[in-house]
Amino acid sequence: MTNPVQIESVAAGRDVTPIEWRGGRVRLLDQSRLPREVSYVELASAEEVAIAIREMRVRGAPAIGVTAAYGMALAAARLDSRPRTEAGAALRGAAGLLAAARPTAVNLRWAVERMLRAAEQSPPGSDLAACLLTEAADLHRETLESDRRLSELGAALIEPGSAVLTHCNTGALATGGYGTALGVLRRGWEDGRVGHVFATETRPWLQGARLTTWELGRLGVPYTLVVDSAAASLMAGGRVQC
Repeated sequence: MTNPVQIESVAAGRDVTPIEWRGGRVRLLDQSRLPREVSYVELASAEEVAIAIREMRVRGAPAIGVTAAYGMALAAARLDSRPRTEAGAALRGAAGLLAAARPTAVNLRWAVERMLRAAEQSPPGSDLAACLLTEAADLHRETLESDRRLSELGAALIEPGSAVLTHCNTGALATGGYGTALGVLRRGWEDGRVGHVFATETRPWLQGARLTTWELGRLGVPYTLVVDSAAASLMAGGRVQC
């Protein structure tokens, strides 16, 4: 990254803000440094966003999609007053660069294609950079809203006091602010339905050991970290209800 790393503390119980637009840049919580260090990187171009995605500084398909959308907004901000045809070509180039950063992340390609459509549909003479920033912010907001609704519905399916097994990381870090599967557990804990969480290491990148346990600890959710191969014995022994 070309910009200096900013280190700060994150208090237990405080919502994580893994992605945000600040001062014309994308600010990311650097997941490659967790759990030992809470630090942020600021990205000023689509190229820097692509590097951050490739280097696993941001992980989780939804979070990658949100980050890439802001990357497209950064690309648009560099176009100044170029003719629309020239601007469109530049944006398609940025979209290709971002999509190639993590080909397996479905949300990534979906997000950059949505941003390209927003650019194509923007009125002639409008501020293209402003249009794409609005679209990226809308995508981010919609992701948060859908995750919260999913978590509410999912938590209602868990029997009160259940011990739950989870794999990999699907929390705020992976989704842009709340979580999908881990969001369900978060809401379930708040509603008294989740009593304990077993989190697998998730080798080889250890998303469970490094990220999921960090999030659970901050939220105050009781958890046990287990090796991946322990999942079957936990279920066979009746220690997992969900």
